[in-house]
Amino acid sequence: MTTRIRAIAFNTFREAVRDRVLYNLVFFALLLVATAPLLGEISIGVQRVLLINLSLSAISIFGIVISIFVGISLVSKEIERRTLYPVLSRPVGRGEFILGKYCGLAGTLLVNTMAMTTGVYVALLLMTRSFTRADANILIAIYFLFLQFIVIIGLALLFSSFSSPLLSALFALSMFVAGSFAADLRGFAAMSHGPEGLLARAASYVVPNLASLNVITRVSHDQFIPAALVGYNTLYTLLYATATITAAVLIFSRRDLK
Repeated sequence: MTTRIRAIAFNTFREAVRDRVLYNLVFFALLLVATAPLLGEISIGVQRVLLINLSLSAISIFGIVISIFVGISLVSKEIERRTLYPVLSRPVGRGEFILGKYCGLAGTLLVNTMAMTTGVYVALLLMTRSFTRADANILIAIYFLFLQFIVIIGLALLFSSFSSPLLSALFALSMFVAGSFAADLRGFAAMSHGPEGLLARAASYVVPNLASLNVITRVSHDQFIPAALVGYNTLYTLLYATATITAAVLIFSRRDLK
């Protein structure tokens, strides 16, 4: 990472931390996690399952919201405020600008995810009074959730590189919903024939396979997560994020900013 990209990333991180909406989302997620043990006591015998499901779902929801709505504003806000032009007038390329914004928001979500992870384990400790080996699987589930955020940030930046904030949010949210049902889409594509089958097959490869990155139910029931799945999801996320960021850089480099 060049010095210019690091500078843009750090500035993006600093602006995101100052965002009141971001603070409110993280605070609400932490509050939800903190109250999970109280909700768990209502259902005798399933406290731990409820706690993990509720906590990981909170991390997922608020992480996706931040990824989409903060992600689409990274470019549009700079253009609206006309703060982009002084940056690009310096020896800073448009590609470096996009990469810096991406890394800055990814770093912000990493810090927020780590804070919420701490909240999960504190709540779990308060409820169970001890940790077990199975609790380590929660880290795998949270890691997969962070990989989802990485994918969604790339999509948000891609759409915002050529579209309005409203349409970008709609596109990114649609891709998230479609990606959550990627397995069903691929199953439908395998059973379809003709033009519909080709269209469904193409769509199944375009939308992100977010279904593979959701193991909340498996982790809450202490099911084993194979190392092969961790490796596959990591490689898939890197390739998909690279593709989306590359496309965003190419489109933004040719965009008329006047």
